[in-house]
Amino acid sequence: MSEQGKEVFLTGGSGFVGSHVLSTLLAAGFRVRSLVRRGSRPHPRRDGCRLVSGDLRRTGEISRQMVGCRYLVHVAAVYSFSPGSRRDMYRTNVHGCAGILEAARIAGIERAVVTSSSATVGPMRGNHVATENDWAQEMGSTSAYHRSKVQQERVSLAARLPVVLVLPTAPVGPGDSGPTPTGKMVVDFMRGRIFASLDGGLNVVPVEDVGRAHLLALEHGRPGERYLVGGENISLTGLWEALAGICHRPAPTRILPYAAAVTIGWADEIRCQFRRGAQPVAPLEGVRMVREKMYVCDGKARSELGYVSTSVTDALERAVRWYRDHGYA
Repeated sequence: MSEQGKEVFLTGGSGFVGSHVLSTLLAAGFRVRSLVRRGSRPHPRRDGCRLVSGDLRRTGEISRQMVGCRYLVHVAAVYSFSPGSRRDMYRTNVHGCAGILEAARIAGIERAVVTSSSATVGPMRGNHVATENDWAQEMGSTSAYHRSKVQQERVSLAARLPVVLVLPTAPVGPGDSGPTPTGKMVVDFMRGRIFASLDGGLNVVPVEDVGRAHLLALEHGRPGERYLVGGENISLTGLWEALAGICHRPAPTRILPYAAAVTIGWADEIRCQFRRGAQPVAPLEGVRMVREKMYVCDGKARSELGYVSTSVTDALERAVRWYRDHGYA
């Protein structure tokens, strides 16, 4: 492959998932131009990576930065359950995605990989574990983030260049400095803030596996296709028990009634709406989501891309170690 053929334009490279995508691309020999938004957190300089300045809310200015790249890997997104983030979430996740894909087409990029979310396939329905053939009900979704990702997929599939969609489940591992809502669950457990559980479940995936899946999608994914990228379907009770063994802290044994959890979530929502900059402690969107069993089957990525997942327990251990080393708990 020529030098030009080995160059990728990457968004979100300083984020949790994006930093692992960046490491995977560099290890595979790609040269990377990594988009950095002015005022964002520092982006470590890496051999083979060149930083370029731009803003997804003004994608018309980014097109010239892409000229000479063959591929786009678009990871950047706003992932939050905070009420104050919803306006920026749609501007970034939906309009920003449409804009960056059109800018890529104008710049001559041949192929794009877009990071979506397993939320776009929805929860388990009866005994049916969700697959890429399923679509979440946008208007029935309880999460603004999830609705934004459904809309992002629609603009991606309507783009005028070949696009492959990667749908990670709930990533865990080192480097989640936000932390993301999933990472916050781990930190809250480490801090002794989880006193009860809900009768739900989710699929958890090591973040390093998600990084490798993006490379596989770039090399082997079929344009117009969606690929779920998961690890292990696990109940919330099972997640707390796994963390209990790692943190040497007892797991909660009480199942909180859903009505009580929603009441707490509404109170937290109102608090955040009246206090500027407040972050939710028990986000209403998160409460509504975790009553579901967000279980998926990622067999398509395994058979078509050669995707392989690793130990979720080991990933949780790496996450806990990273949070401790960086003063989160």
